[in-house]
Amino acid sequence: WRKLPTLAKKYNREIEAHPVVFGKLLDKWGQLGPAEIPPKRSWLNQYCLRYTALNGFEYNPPKKHPFNPLAALRMSLKEVSGDDQLRVIDSIFKGGWSHGADLGDLSTLISLLTKESIDGESLSHKILDIDIKELLINETSYAIEKGVFGVPTIIIDDNLFWGNDQMDHIELLLDGKDPLDRERLNDQERPRAIDRKAFKEQDKE
Repeated sequence: WRKLPTLAKKYNREIEAHPVVFGKLLDKWGQLGPAEIPPKRSWLNQYCLRYTALNGFEYNPPKKHPFNPLAALRMSLKEVSGDDQLRVIDSIFKGGWSHGADLGDLSTLISLLTKESIDGESLSHKILDIDIKELLINETSYAIEKGVFGVPTIIIDDNLFWGNDQMDHIELLLDGKDPLDRERLNDQERPRAIDRKAFKEQDKE
């Protein structure tokens, strides 16, 4: 997230942020979140510590994790935060992932935004609207339709990139030097030879 503004400016692109409910993506594709798999959770924490150290970012994850993200996500919707959307997201992101704030607590969110001269109190009232709740559902459904299965996901001209380790690939695409051989990509779409669930049932027999 922190590298996107510089990249967007360099290639004359605009950032369009679309908050989604990560848990719904997991449910749709039958996955568990990293925090639900103890060794993966530990590995990911190591990765984040290495990544932030190498990139000069302060890393101090949210006070509680996983947390209920709905208030933060709804505040981050363009229809709620308007022209302040990217500032709202940045304030919440830094507060949670650099300063260890409890992003599941509404009063904490309001405080984080207020410190950045954003009317967090006003946003907290807007997110109670049933239409706003529906908007977040729609954003998540739209992401699923586009093939999004995890976060962070960046879509550029219908090219989907997942994970912050994709920044080099993203820049190659923006620079017109994408090495992806699309003919080979289509040719290498292989049929599944076995279904894991079916295999487990067969093994029981």
